[in-house]
Amino acid sequence: MRGVRFKPSEALRFLGGLALAVVLLGFVVLRVTSCAPAPRPRVPPAVIVTPGPPPKPAPPPAPPTPACDAGPAGPAHANAASLQTLGWAPFGRAETGWETYAPIIAREIHTSCPPDSPAFAAALAAWEARQRLPGDGTFNAAAFARMKGVIQTRRPFVRLSAQRICPSPPLPGDLVQANPEEGYAGKAILLRPGALAAYRKMTEAARADAPAIAADPRNLTIFSGFRSPQSDAARCAAEHNCNGLVRATCSAHRTGLAMDLYVGQAPGYGPDSTADPNRLFMTRTPAYRWLVLNADRFGFVPYPFEPWHWEWTGHGPQG
Repeated sequence: MRGVRFKPSEALRFLGGLALAVVLLGFVVLRVTSCAPAPRPRVPPAVIVTPGPPPKPAPPPAPPTPACDAGPAGPAHANAASLQTLGWAPFGRAETGWETYAPIIAREIHTSCPPDSPAFAAALAAWEARQRLPGDGTFNAAAFARMKGVIQTRRPFVRLSAQRICPSPPLPGDLVQANPEEGYAGKAILLRPGALAAYRKMTEAARADAPAIAADPRNLTIFSGFRSPQSDAARCAAEHNCNGLVRATCSAHRTGLAMDLYVGQAPGYGPDSTADPNRLFMTRTPAYRWLVLNADRFGFVPYPFEPWHWEWTGHGPQG
């Protein structure tokens, strides 16, 4: 077969047409490409956040601490020196230092400052002035003797004793028994109904106010309530301490209004040991500190020598 042969003029026209077709095809492709939509940017998947609990409100600011450094410096230094060294006998038995009585003194002179602070000395001086006693806020045995008399005469039993009256014990029908959990180690306790009702309100408030008290079920349980005159007399005779500091033939416990409460005990001592280290330990416990500040609201008054001994006066909550 013979090949097709083009004339030169025809070849040129053919090549020109082919070039024009290529140009037109490129223009069309470029036009289509420029009209196509631009690619969308890649969007990450949405993160779903589950709402959590609302933020807790900020705690209220702590109450300001008292300015315990406001007061006379000299008496404060003297009190700091005598706090653990003073030799005296406030209840007829030799003692060293007055730290055991510091909480009850602070309550009496209306201060929350420590006993070696200038503010404590200032409060003591103000109390001495109200009592018409000489003094500059330096602690001394004479001032405490007056204070002890004020505290002691709040006890109805002491007022009767001052008149040389030993109250008769209540009849058995006038006493009620505490619940087993209210007695120390489940001990059976008898009291007058009003005293027991006030005790229950007081311990309920103490445990609600102070978690440290509620944490130990022994705190504020009663290890001695009503005691008959016969049992008291036999006990003091056996211990050869009748009508002394610790035992008496006429005891406040015969009234059914007095109770010994567990407020703690130092290692190696019992809950009613009158040893000085034990009494000092007790006055530092949350239970005792709470009683000093609050027991009077429920009608209870203390015997300062024994941190565990409290008496109901017939006032305060009864129902």
